[in-house]
Amino acid sequence: MTENVFIYDNRITKLRETKLRQTARKVELYGRTLNGDDKGQIPPPDGFHFQPVPNHANGGFYGPKAAGLNYRKLLEEHPVYIDPHSSLAGGWMESLNHYWKGWPQEYDYSFLIADQQKYELIHGIGAAHHFCADIKIGLRLGWQGIMDKIQYYRGLRSGEPDKQDFYDGLEHSVLGLQNIIRRHAQEAVRMAACEEDPVLRESLLRMAEANKHIEGNPPRTFYEAVQWVAWFVLTFDMYNGAGAAVGAIDTFLQPYYVRDKAAGILDDDEAIFHLACLLLKDNFYCQIGGMWADGSDRTNEVSYLLLEAMHQLKIPTNVCLRVHRKLDQNLLKKAVEYLFMDRKNTPSFLGDHGMHEGFIRNGYPMELAVTRERAGCHWCNIPGREYTLNDCVKVNFVKVFDVALREMIADCAVKPSIAELLICYGRHLKSAVATLAKGFDFHLEYMQKVYPELPMSLLCYGPIEKGLDASCGGSVEFYNMCVDGAGLAVVADSFAAIEQRVEMEGLISWEHLMQCLDSDFEGAEDVRLMLRSTPRYGSGGSRADKLAVQLVDIFCRAVKEKPTPRGYWMIPGLFSWANTIGMGKVVGATPDGRHAWMPINHGANPTPGFKEAGALTALAEAVASVQCHYGNTTPIQLEIDPILGKDDGGVENMMAFINTYCCDMSGTLMNINILDRETILAANINPELFPDLVVRVTGYSAYFALLNNEFRQLVIDRIIEG
Repeated sequence: MTENVFIYDNRITKLRETKLRQTARKVELYGRTLNGDDKGQIPPPDGFHFQPVPNHANGGFYGPKAAGLNYRKLLEEHPVYIDPHSSLAGGWMESLNHYWKGWPQEYDYSFLIADQQKYELIHGIGAAHHFCADIKIGLRLGWQGIMDKIQYYRGLRSGEPDKQDFYDGLEHSVLGLQNIIRRHAQEAVRMAACEEDPVLRESLLRMAEANKHIEGNPPRTFYEAVQWVAWFVLTFDMYNGAGAAVGAIDTFLQPYYVRDKAAGILDDDEAIFHLACLLLKDNFYCQIGGMWADGSDRTNEVSYLLLEAMHQLKIPTNVCLRVHRKLDQNLLKKAVEYLFMDRKNTPSFLGDHGMHEGFIRNGYPMELAVTRERAGCHWCNIPGREYTLNDCVKVNFVKVFDVALREMIADCAVKPSIAELLICYGRHLKSAVATLAKGFDFHLEYMQKVYPELPMSLLCYGPIEKGLDASCGGSVEFYNMCVDGAGLAVVADSFAAIEQRVEMEGLISWEHLMQCLDSDFEGAEDVRLMLRSTPRYGSGGSRADKLAVQLVDIFCRAVKEKPTPRGYWMIPGLFSWANTIGMGKVVGATPDGRHAWMPINHGANPTPGFKEAGALTALAEAVASVQCHYGNTTPIQLEIDPILGKDDGGVENMMAFINTYCCDMSGTLMNINILDRETILAANINPELFPDLVVRVTGYSAYFALLNNEFRQLVIDRIIEG
């Protein structure tokens, strides 16, 4: 190990130790309730309190000017944070989103509430930032260039007074961003004057110089570009969580890397260190690898460097490797080796073929499909050009099924049957989707007036030019609104259980079935077990497997048969996120033997315990069979024992499995946990003894110790019963 490598390794160790201390402090402050992504939020110093300036009777702030003013205020008051062991300045402690008072009454959508509640829809009205900005805009223009652009188009639209508040909000945002960068540059100079370690002192002075430059100017070097991205992640999180995605990081950083290497001012060890410091700032989403429109591989040197940084850091990260037939197999091998070696859960693996071919089915060319980048738990979109509300809108299939079943039973003119139930279910599913479509229109009409996407709009094509926020329909180029379905396995298994036990075998009547469901199988455990023992989705060739495919087809047709009333297209996918708990709490017992109010199945995965032998292959075949094929993912969640990585050929076998699923089976996304039963069970009893245990809950990574009991149980059930 060279001296520089030793120094970098030592600094990374200290940074990781600080991260764990801060995580423990968050448990003290907030309890085990941080059930989402492991955000890089740092506990604020004692006494820090932000007070927004309201412009509404409810004490909140609404509209672009007020939002921009308060965002600037937060950025100017936010405490400075520099860890001298890091090469990058900044850390976020507070978000403006925490002070948002919710949707105001004057923008009334009560006309939708009855149907939203009927189906327990997650409707997405007021949801924020689940689309992807284009970082390349900022890297090209710098913050002062963006300010100049705002002022230029403000002048062009001076005769449109209704757009001036939006430009005010954008200007406030940039001024706030420049302020926080400038204050950190000043603090780095002050810290350097007090620093006794010559290596850290030099690093702090370099940090100050870089931040002085990028306060207004485009980054010149790889180091400055990484610092610029760090500020994007941190400060956009401080608005409404929007710093969660940077897209194809290896692609946009590669020109800086090549130029600096050629100039002799950067080596790989330093580049890896800067990338590790960036990954530490926040658990943002990014991708490496992938394919160009001609099918060639996008892998470059930075792809490898980011994997190495992830490996050295060993904290929750959301790195995704995009897999296709011409992918550099050495990159895939390195990713799989680190997956087993570190016993973490990244990278995840996204299948380019299924994603691109699906997006093309919406009428887009391949040249556009390949520009979609991984930007969240389960989703992609075109940076700066496409608004989606990904992961914010969900149909609870189980609730729709429950409504349909009870309507059919209550209709005296209808003889109950599986055929009739499928028709009724399809009708209610279309009604649920139609309700969501109206909600999309409402959101796109009013979100700018409520809580606009100001920072994201700075890095999109259209908002500054048109004077319209990215959330306002007609601002960016494409609107493809995401509709996720959840609970597929519960519904498919319920249909199959009714068909076999009620219709085919006559072991239970429709009337008795409803009595058992209404009583949550009280005194009828034998009936519950009989229903539950019906061959389930994922068992292979079962009636439930065929029904699952049929149900996905019904869902996709409901989403794709027509746009929203105002003409915005929707794209279907299957993903529950961690809503499996909440979605289960609104539905009673179901005919698959599930107890009332219990979680529904995770994503498109079969229910835990669906098959005793050969479960891994069966799971892959099942989830591959229910892909929606329109460019949004239907992820597969895999829980893998680390012993597989130690077997002879274990890494190669996993590579073959990933290649087969992503390329030959057109699977869209693979999320993998490397965990053994003993460790996860021990950690569930005493989470504090396993502070660095990282798990993938759904599409995101988190420290197991930060999850509450319900979320920990989600992971445990998949491992123990899966």
